[in-house]
Amino acid sequence: MRIAALQMKAAAGDVAANLARIDRAAREAAAGGARLLVAPELATTGYGAGEAIRDLAEPLDGPQVTHLAAISQAHGLALVAGFAERDGPQVFNSLTLVDGAAAPLAYRKMQLYGDYERALFSPGPLQTTLCRLGGLTFGFLICYDVEFPEAVRALARAGAEAVLVPTALPKGPFADFIATSIVPVRAFENQLFIAYANHAGQDDAFTYAGLSRIVGPDGSALAAAGPNEDCVIFADIDPDAFAESRAANTYLTDLRKD
Repeated sequence: MRIAALQMKAAAGDVAANLARIDRAAREAAAGGARLLVAPELATTGYGAGEAIRDLAEPLDGPQVTHLAAISQAHGLALVAGFAERDGPQVFNSLTLVDGAAAPLAYRKMQLYGDYERALFSPGPLQTTLCRLGGLTFGFLICYDVEFPEAVRALARAGAEAVLVPTALPKGPFADFIATSIVPVRAFENQLFIAYANHAGQDDAFTYAGLSRIVGPDGSALAAAGPNEDCVIFADIDPDAFAESRAANTYLTDLRKD
């Protein structure tokens, strides 16, 4: 199964512009043979929109997710994208998976990062969210979630073969290490694929690290973007191609439970 990840220069606070960019990326991904496209964290609003995010937050059945579903249906692929989800008085840093006319799935970020996120969002529940698509089992995390080994391990133990991670990793002294070391280690220690889709460029609040990548179970980068590109990257997700790595690195079966 071929998947794609969008590294995106979002327009903070401009939902229409961001949906238009996702639409173009979906067209490109479908033309490249992808069955699934992953867009960044808070892709519809832009991560750095600040307090405007609360005003732009919508429920799962709101216009933003409805528009994403229409994009999915128009291009014949599934789509994962971050959005601000309103549920009564609470706002969550969420993602949705839409696949044409099917009911959308939502996952709410468990581990909020820093004062910026904690001022805007409620934390999601501790959970493992899975979806079966194209014969594979996918799990979902958002940005900082993937930096906690427990979160990825929980998905792996629940049967995930790949983890999809919309992110908004800012440029900073540890960004390269997170994208190029921590993410591959999470894939390796759980023998699964990780698609890590980041923002690029900057807005009034943040400069983003880029460095989106799709990583294999052996920790190798199957596809990678640079620090500043607005682009779509592709990789083929084939668990059978990594049978040797799974046979040699038996962390999941060797983990003691007593």
